[in-house]
Amino acid sequence: FNIPNLRVGTLDSLLSLSDDLVRSNSFIEGVAQKIRRQIEELQRVSGVESNALTVDGVPVDSYLTRFVWDEAKYPTMSPLKEIVDSIHTQVAKIEDDLKVRVAEYNNVRSQLNAINRKQSGSLAVRDLSNLVKPEDIIISENLVTLLVIVPKYSQKDWLASYETLTSYVVPRSSKKLYEDNEYALYTVTLFHRVADNFRTSSRDKGFQIRDIEHSSEAQENRKQELERIVQDQESLRSSLLQWCYTSYGEVFSSWMHFCAVRVFAESILRYGLPPSFLACVLSPSLKGEKKVRSILDGLGDSSNSTYWKSEDEVVGGMMGLGGDADTHPYVSFTINLV
Repeated sequence: FNIPNLRVGTLDSLLSLSDDLVRSNSFIEGVAQKIRRQIEELQRVSGVESNALTVDGVPVDSYLTRFVWDEAKYPTMSPLKEIVDSIHTQVAKIEDDLKVRVAEYNNVRSQLNAINRKQSGSLAVRDLSNLVKPEDIIISENLVTLLVIVPKYSQKDWLASYETLTSYVVPRSSKKLYEDNEYALYTVTLFHRVADNFRTSSRDKGFQIRDIEHSSEAQENRKQELERIVQDQESLRSSLLQWCYTSYGEVFSSWMHFCAVRVFAESILRYGLPPSFLACVLSPSLKGEKKVRSILDGLGDSSNSTYWKSEDEVVGGMMGLGGDADTHPYVSFTINLV
């Protein structure tokens, strides 16, 4: 893992930076994982095949093992704190952009879900226009037909009482049009002038009056609105997914530059000047990590190994990079890619 000769600065600046590095690493890693989870969610919802995540056009593991410091983006002569602040600012901007884009996408999804509930939900909430035919409705100078949602267990009560809920109800005018698991949809015809009284009496008995537009123009408008929202959702999903692929690569690249600064700074604090150390990427299995660490401990000088493992030094705060409780004769921290 190639780390360039960065600007060391003063010991005080390195000590101060060391505290910031741990906090910033959690933030940057968190943003990378957020974007990765968002990619997985978008792929799951759309049913598309999962694509391998890349950085600068190469797989993540290849990017790690072929890491090259971006001198144009992060000049090595810049103070380490300036580089760290620049990385943090860039990642924070991407996180803010992610929040805006996800909120916009979720808003359209919510609109579509609301429409779908109206299309397929219970009679109490769904759109009734496709259940009612023009011949089911009477609208004249004096008469009006109302649509009534009746709980399934109250249908006998409805049929026995609807003619008496108010005066001027047309006898035997109620007809059942549809029934689902919870409700039944009935019509009833009565005089215009008693419609409000009928609504009040129906509500008191637990019957719900539903209004509906019967014009073909209104139905066509609803159909067009649904098609528009479906298209908007697909467009936003595709755009968000592509943005996430690109942004994940940018955040991961920034994260690895950040990790390079961490290794450099911690190694200087541990081993002193001039900087002379080897940085490597190891990918052991979960079961093999303990064995690998044991071998790495053995590679260090025995006296140094004893020094780094002494209780006094652990209490003194010389802990592994990333806040590991275990202390080793080498600088290390874990990068979670899954």
